[in-house]
Formats: sequence, C-alpha cells, structure tokens
Amino acid sequence: MTALEPATEERRGERFLGRSVPGLAVAAVVVGLGARLGAVVFREAVVGVTRLLTGQEDYAATPGARLSWLPGVGTWFLVVLPVIGGLLYGPLVYRFAREARGHGVPEVMLAVAEGGRIRPRVAVVKILASALTIGSGGSVGREGPIVQIGSAIGSSLGQWMRMPTHRLRLLVACGAGGGISATFNAPVAGVFFALEIILLDFTMLSFVVVVAASAIANVVAALVEGAGTFLELPPFAVGSLNQYWLFALLGVGGGLLGVAFTRVLYGMEDLADRVWRGPEWLRPGVGGILVGLLLVALPQLYGVGYPVLQTGVAGGYAVAFLLVLLVGKLVATSLTLAIGGSGGIFAPSLFLGAMFGSAAGQGFVAVAPGLAGTAGVYGLVGMAAVLAGATRAPITAVVIIAEITAEWALTVPLMIAVVIATAISRLISRETIYTAKLSRRGIRLTPPAERDLPTWTRRTVAEAMRAPAAGDPFAQLDGTARDRGPVRWAPVVTADRSLGAVTADLATSPVLPVLSADGRRVAGLLAAVDVAAAAASVDPPRPADDGPCIARVTRPGPDWTPPSAFRLLDGGPDGGALLLGPVAGLDDLAASLGAGPDAP
Repeated sequence: MTALEPATEERRGERFLGRSVPGLAVAAVVVGLGARLGAVVFREAVVGVTRLLTGQEDYAATPGARLSWLPGVGTWFLVVLPVIGGLLYGPLVYRFAREARGHGVPEVMLAVAEGGRIRPRVAVVKILASALTIGSGGSVGREGPIVQIGSAIGSSLGQWMRMPTHRLRLLVACGAGGGISATFNAPVAGVFFALEIILLDFTMLSFVVVVAASAIANVVAALVEGAGTFLELPPFAVGSLNQYWLFALLGVGGGLLGVAFTRVLYGMEDLADRVWRGPEWLRPGVGGILVGLLLVALPQLYGVGYPVLQTGVAGGYAVAFLLVLLVGKLVATSLTLAIGGSGGIFAPSLFLGAMFGSAAGQGFVAVAPGLAGTAGVYGLVGMAAVLAGATRAPITAVVIIAEITAEWALTVPLMIAVVIATAISRLISRETIYTAKLSRRGIRLTPPAERDLPTWTRRTVAEAMRAPAAGDPFAQLDGTARDRGPVRWAPVVTADRSLGAVTADLATSPVLPVLSADGRRVAGLLAAVDVAAAAASVDPPRPADDGPCIARVTRPGPDWTPPSAFRLLDGGPDGGALLLGPVAGLDDLAASLGAGPDAP
C-alpha cells in the first residue's frame, strides 16, 4: 500500500457521503442525531440556568415563587436576573457570533439562500446565549435557537464533507427539521417546517433527506424519553357544524394578531436602536432592567411559558387575565429581542394564540353556550391561527398543533382558521415575521429556482443600463425600432426587471429602451454590451463541485492509471494525457500523480 492510498480511500468515503443519494441519506441521519443531541444539551442548559437563578426547573410553572435562601425580597429578585443574563450573553454574542443574536430562523434562511454555510461556532454560542436569555427570564422560545443550532450542525458536517452547494443546503434543512422534531416530539411538523420555511422548496430529494433527519431525531427522543405529546391537555371535540363559523372568525383575528406581533416586535427594535447610545454588548444588561420589572408584575411571562399556555387552554384563567397575559407576552417577547436577547418567536406565537383563542372561546361560550361548545378548542385553533398569521407557513401551523396536542380530530377547524389567517396576513403585510428581519437590512431572499444562476442574472436592468442621450430616444434604437404605418415603435423593459429575465429580449432587439420605475419616462438604454459589462463586474461563479471538466496531466510513468472517476480522451499531448472527469475528483487525480490537493 502506498502512502497515497489512505488519502485516496478517505476521499472516496467523502465522495460517497457527499455526492451520492445513499450517502446523503446517511449524512441526513447523522445530522438528525446531531440535532437531537443539540436539543438535549440546549434544553438542559436552559433548565440548569433557570434552576441556578430561581431554584425552580421552570419558573413559569410556579410564578411568584420566592428564593428559598432570600425570601424577604419577595419577587423583586426578578429585576436582577435579566440584567445578570444580559451582562453574560451580551459580550458573548458580540465577541464570538453576532448572528446568534435574535430569533435565529432568518439567519438560517439567509444562509440557505447564500449557499448553506454557517460557522460551526454559531451552534455553541447560540446554546450558551439562548440558555442565558431564557434561563434568566427572557420571554422567548427554544425553537428558534434549536433550529439555528441544528442547522449549524448540518452545515458544519456538509462543509467538512465538501458537499456541493445544493446538497449543503439540504443538510442545513435537515438540521432545522431535526431540531423541531426533537424539541416538540413532532416529526411531521419538523419536515414541513424545513421545507416550507427554510428551503422554500418541495422536491423529492429534499423531502426524503429531511424526513430521514426528522424521523431519526424523533425515534431517538422516544427511546430515551418515551413517547408522548408535547402538551398535556384534556381532549377536545367539535360539537356542532355551526362552530366552523366561529373558527373562521378566529382565523381573521389570528391573522391580524400575527401581523400585529410582527410590527410590535420590529417597532420595539427600532425604538431601542434610537434610544440606546452605549456599546452593543452592554445593551442586553441595561435593557434587562425593563424585562425584570415586567416579570415582577407578571411572573407568568418568565422564560418560554408552556405551563402558563397549558393552564390557559385548559380554562384555568378568566378572560380578563388571559388578555393581560396576551398583551404582556407581546411586550415581553418584543422587549427581550429588542435589547439583544437570543431566543425564538415560535413559542411566543403559540402563547399569544392560546391566550387569544381561549379568551375568545370563553366569550363565545358566554354569549352562545349551546352553539360554541367548549372554550379550550378555540385556544388550540387560536395557536395555529396566530402562528400562521406571523410566519405564513400554513402547513406547518396545522400539523404542529395537531402533533403537539394529539388533537387530530381538530384538523379541519385548524385548516379553516389557518387558511383565513394566512390570507389576512398576506393581504395586509408583505413580509412575514421571519422575512421582515432580512428586508429591514435590505436583503431579499432569492427564489429557489434562481439560487444556482450566475450572480449577474439577479442584477436589475437599472444597475446595467446607460443613460439616454438628450433628444429623441428613437435616434439610438437602430435595429430595434420598427414601423407600423405612420407609427414608429420599440419594445420596452422596466428598470426593476432582472438582467436574466431580459436576455431573451436582447436576442431580437440589440438595444432596448428602459422605462423608469414610475412608468413616466425613458430612463435609459440597455444593450447586450451593457449586460456583458455587468456580468464581467461580478466574480465569475466557481464551477459546480460535481460538474464535469477536462484535465491535462503529465504521465508519471507507463504503469500509471487515472482514478476511476476519470477516463482518458483521445489526442492527448506527447508525454501526457487528456482526461474527462468531475471537478470534485481533481484532488484524487492530483494525489494519483504524487502531488497534494493544494499543489499548484
């Protein structure tokens, strides 16, 4: 065995895992296991910080509990805890991974759109920062962080295996789906979350690998912790067909509340940006004072708040207090994220929907007891409606509520409310709670069909056009302008179209007039040479890792044979060889010639 053979075998193993469908399935299973492990570590970190600071495993389950070693201060110790947490996670995030700030899912969506690369350190920083945020009282969820943690694990594995970009994206989605599956014990919802929100794409390959990751994460969770529903609630049922009108009404309210949540969240971030003048790493510590004061008034808002959610849906609170909790959660979550906290908006959306739906249900029962049925069913439907209104992910919203409660009999009411909530949200808001964070930074996600196109095709006509000369624009349209009787005319393109969309027009018209964005004037001219210049100004895309190439080599000896992925072509140079093979195999080819993969 030569010294080169172990390296060659290693590369073959990487090629199997990174290039073949069976290998991708194996990688997806590994990512699912990693996401499950990440979920366990993160959850235990949250519980550990909460127990250390409050003496309780989940302070929201015992709101108002006092410190056993300092009972005289009552609940005023809650003012200090978010400050302590903020002083710890603020510098941590600022120094090591600023993308770990906030709710995490938009950063994963952006990473997928840009190729799927997430720094490995993000997983570690996100676990620590989110555990400190939630454990010290931040009113945010665990799901956003575990999605980012699982996605970082998937991306790190894919980068280590040197996967091509389109498959690296799939492993990121596998991590996200596995994280949701492991956190909620909801494997089906994990699949649809990954496809509907992270990938924005449904293909057979993506479905298969995400299912593999989500399923293995759930199976391991069931083996270790036992099977069971995430939320323990009494069974609910629909007693009358007339209730469907009330579910539709709940869908309208849920859509409006989901949009309101988005606007309050980012409105409070804007306010914090305007007010704060100190260093960013200190902002969570100072802002934690406000979070702490809110927790003194409403200790039920401490952390994620699932015990409070279950009590509300089960009928444990009066309408007035449900509405107080709704407004309080809206403010507390927005404030936690506005000051720089790290946590998700998934659980707060469910909390808001549960309080809204339960309050509406109690109102329906009070007004029409024979028609409305039980109040709790409206709490469940409200959860799905608000989640759909905020995220505009209707399939995920329906499936996850059915899975975490085992209330599959409510599938139709959930569907009715979610469809209406999604429509209302889309009607009054262009952005979702996830995409709004990106659009505020000037980022528009690239549709899946355009992700692998050259960068220049996504530039706009306005970026490439030339200014028209003064006078008649038709004087510059030789070869484009045409006559129809006494009328001279020319096809036109708008300034906001992409260059990729107008290349076909330039094939028949050498110069095109460009209409301004307001449609009132000719803003410029676009010719093929302008498109070529725009393309040349962008770094040329690297060849696809699994694409073909030809290679010329100098034969090291008469007994040399190329790697199996390459074949000799006719007509090679004297003393050398001309070969056809994949770009991904060039390192193997170099190794077979006695050179390292980085040799010039």
